[in-house]
Amino acid sequence: MKNRSTALRSKGEHAWLRHAERRCRGISRDADIDFTFTHPTTARSIVDALTAVGWSVEDPVGGVTHMINDADDMYEWATSAPKDINEVLVRLDAPGNLPYTVAINVYHPQAGTGGMFMLMPGRKEVFFSPSIDRRHIPAAPAFTDLAWYLHALVPALVTTGLEGYEAKEIKY
Repeated sequence: MKNRSTALRSKGEHAWLRHAERRCRGISRDADIDFTFTHPTTARSIVDALTAVGWSVEDPVGGVTHMINDADDMYEWATSAPKDINEVLVRLDAPGNLPYTVAINVYHPQAGTGGMFMLMPGRKEVFFSPSIDRRHIPAAPAFTDLAWYLHALVPALVTTGLEGYEAKEIKY
């Protein structure tokens, strides 16, 4: 466990340093896709739909990264073993957590990319941030290949009651 925690911290530190460096140069960008569902959804239904089409909850370091925003409005991330995914999904989808934001990271091992799904209170709005080895448009590498993410996510999410989406990228 100590080695994996160190690896996660190191990977996080490297990502933070790259992010800080881009911000200093004035080229930092943020991309996300905001999904709207016809009825409240669950982390389990999203994970089940995505794993059926090649996504995984296991990140490149070998853990399942998730978060529950508690009553104190503290975003505390945790990493669990992949064998504990059912327990993680039960916690994320627990009735007591419906008023809070919860999140889980997903990864597409074949494509080498992934990101964070954040389920908002009420569970009709879900945000995806392509934050793990983000794919860029080859002819315009400063931009995220949002079309790739839409193509990889939308067909699976339609099976869970997807009503619509808004994809955006912002330079700041």
